[in-house]
Amino acid sequence: MNAEPSANGAETYAAAPDGRPDLSNTNVREDLAMAGRCALVHLPTGRTCLLPLRHQGPCEFHRPQEAQDIVNGG
Repeated sequence: MNAEPSANGAETYAAAPDGRPDLSNTNVREDLAMAGRCALVHLPTGRTCLLPLRHQGPCEFHRPQEAQDIVNGG
């Protein structure tokens, strides 16, 4: 992500092809994000939010195996 303002004063962001600029963030699981999930990883515990993208309220973090089950279609 480019934190410096551009010449016209607007900030620019490097977005993924699907429009999710957060995929460049190391604490978002790309495989879950591509499946339409929030995919935010709580780094100290390794737990991942499995709620839908742009959910309201706080994240609900689940064990890594639960996240992998979602990726595997379970």
